[in-house]
Amino acid sequence: MSHFRTNTAVQKGFTLIEVMLVLVIMGLAASAVVFNFNGQSNDELLKQQVQRLEVIFNMASDYAVLNQRQLGLRVEQKTNSYYFMLLDENQKWTKFAGDPTFEEHELPELFNLELTLTDLPWETEQNLFSTEVFDEESSFDQDIVQIGEEEEKPLLPPQIFIFSSGEITPFSLSLAFEPEFSNELPVYFRLNGQDSIPLQREGPLDAP
Repeated sequence: MSHFRTNTAVQKGFTLIEVMLVLVIMGLAASAVVFNFNGQSNDELLKQQVQRLEVIFNMASDYAVLNQRQLGLRVEQKTNSYYFMLLDENQKWTKFAGDPTFEEHELPELFNLELTLTDLPWETEQNLFSTEVFDEESSFDQDIVQIGEEEEKPLLPPQIFIFSSGEITPFSLSLAFEPEFSNELPVYFRLNGQDSIPLQREGPLDAP
């Protein structure tokens, strides 16, 4: 009888160790979120995302000038993603196709985007709607009734416009790392566009 009790006690001890090992593994997995396989911290990864957008935005501006096309940037804050758009021959905004560089890009889960339009284009003296680039009602009415199930809702227009003249509409775009379950401090970067490129990059910042 005593031998049976000893085996039972030993097995309980091993079960406790296994639980502790699981906790250790979970802790290591959580810490792995802070560093990727190259050992980069989240603020470094966020900086890379800022630099990526900055470079591609400059490329989009060069494309607009060289090809005399009107481009735009659409920022989807709910999904922390952005993509470039092109104004086609029918004066309709479409997603930029044919070049993966300008296709939709979603930020890693830990980061988020926040767009601020410092000076809306339709509030300037040269109203964009007067040039018939947009139809104000059809472009911004999100309650359009579609006929037929197969028809897709029209894309919303870009919030940031990149003109063939080299000009852009003013904006400020914040990219943030705001950890909720970590001892890391939040980090913020900001890209500011003021009439034309190059964009102005600020950061890393301690506050938005």
